[in-house]
Amino acid sequence: MLELFYTGIIIGVLVSSPMGPVGMLCIQRTLAKGRWSGFVSGAGAAFSDLVYAAVTSLFLGLVVNFVEAHQKPLQIFGSIVIAVLGYYIFQNNPVRGLQRNQERKQTLFQDFMTAFFLTISNVLIVFLYIGLYTRFGFVLPEHSVQMTVAGLIGVFAGAILWWFFITFIVSLFRRWFNIRGLKVMNRIVGSVIILLAVFGLISSIRLF
Repeated sequence: MLELFYTGIIIGVLVSSPMGPVGMLCIQRTLAKGRWSGFVSGAGAAFSDLVYAAVTSLFLGLVVNFVEAHQKPLQIFGSIVIAVLGYYIFQNNPVRGLQRNQERKQTLFQDFMTAFFLTISNVLIVFLYIGLYTRFGFVLPEHSVQMTVAGLIGVFAGAILWWFFITFIVSLFRRWFNIRGLKVMNRIVGSVIILLAVFGLISSIRLF
């Protein structure tokens, strides 16, 4: 159960790491309104990720026999999905999506809900979850309901940890924070994810 929880944390971090519109929104709010506004926005995105993680788990649970019978090809597919994610992060320039205009005053609840709905509108994230789940063997026949729940809690915890880390770093260095440094961070994170994907792809092919 603990192993599935830790795997969920990794998946939660991987899903949250791309600096897309939600990431830029959280950073913008952290710089303009303070750390808690940015973190609560990230929590809204994390809750949306949990919803999609649960839906994907249910979907794969219904076809778990197919997943088990085609585990190796699906692991290769998952590795490719992770590699595409890494490339997207590597080449993405987050500065282009940043708007410095001031938002109207919002409560923390409104910050949470706007980030939640912005993230939930991206239904394509389900395919990312499918790739990650099959790569890491997240949904298997031998997994009990309790294990699956522990894994989903791990996904949520991973997403929360990611947003806590990002908003902490931005808040800590906000006086000296150069927003263009996010591009460098994307390059580093993207490179690491691509290397992990290549390693996983080679391992899956060798075990085929």
